[in-house]
Amino acid sequence: KVRLVESGGGSVQAGGSLKLTCAAAKVVTSRYSMAWSRQAPGKEREMIACINSDDKPTYADSVKGRFTISKDTGKTTLYLQLASLQIEDTAMYYCGTNLGYACYLSTFDKNADWGQGTQVTVSP
Repeated sequence: KVRLVESGGGSVQAGGSLKLTCAAAKVVTSRYSMAWSRQAPGKEREMIACINSDDKPTYADSVKGRFTISKDTGKTTLYLQLASLQIEDTAMYYCGTNLGYACYLSTFDKNADWGQGTQVTVSP
């Protein structure tokens, strides 16, 4: 199992911003595709963003234009910049990898390892 540690969550008002961080081994962040997902209470996990081994991002329609996935130049950390937050964005956010090279949001969760998550709460 791949060790992944998320941080950066918190409480913010609607319209605000947050930046989530995911620490992982450099061999993972530099070589494989990584993704962010979220899960709200009573709902299924939703894949929201992925970055492939060539650093090409893919986004779900629900976050496109508002969230940005990236890696640091040393490729030891994965980020998710959240902007224009909405109440519906309230969820536990997870970073993960399936040790693959492509990003297909519909199938990424299969065989993926996820971190423990970081909570994002958006209030009116």
